[in-house]
Amino acid sequence: MTYVMFSLLVMLILGLIAVASNPTPYFAALGLVVAAGVGCGILVGSGGSFLSLVLFLIYLGGMLVVFAYSAALAAEPFPEAWGTRSVLGYVMIYLVGVGLAAGLFWMGWHEGSWVVVDVLKEHSMLRGDVSGVAMMYSLGGSMLVICAWVLLLTLLVVLELTRGLSRGTLRAV
Repeated sequence: MTYVMFSLLVMLILGLIAVASNPTPYFAALGLVVAAGVGCGILVGSGGSFLSLVLFLIYLGGMLVVFAYSAALAAEPFPEAWGTRSVLGYVMIYLVGVGLAAGLFWMGWHEGSWVVVDVLKEHSMLRGDVSGVAMMYSLGGSMLVICAWVLLLTLLVVLELTRGLSRGTLRAV
């Protein structure tokens, strides 16, 4: 299980580097989908299978909407791929930064630290993610409204950032 979690964490870091290094929304959205899928895999490995499923469905639905809007407004005839020099330069810089940060914190990780939360409780009747879902529905109404507002604000910010100087589809002909 340790090797699976380690490889999922490495894939998460590579997906986040793919998001951060690419200026084109097409390839950055692909890296974001990979990072979201791998993050849900990490949640499954930690014992949150229901939370992982809900997060994956909601997040990918939101990403589909944001990707459709940003792709429609930022249509580039020749998008920069991961193989271009500028993007590869950013990838190398981020990989060196992650390597330096991993070198600083490498001795603090131990193999026994990746234990499913439900294993730690001896007489547990419920799984940890099921009680979290009950808490989300009982006390999470205001947080749901706040999260919806933040997603709307994020959508407007993404649309404003990808608009550029040409005004996208709203430009005068």
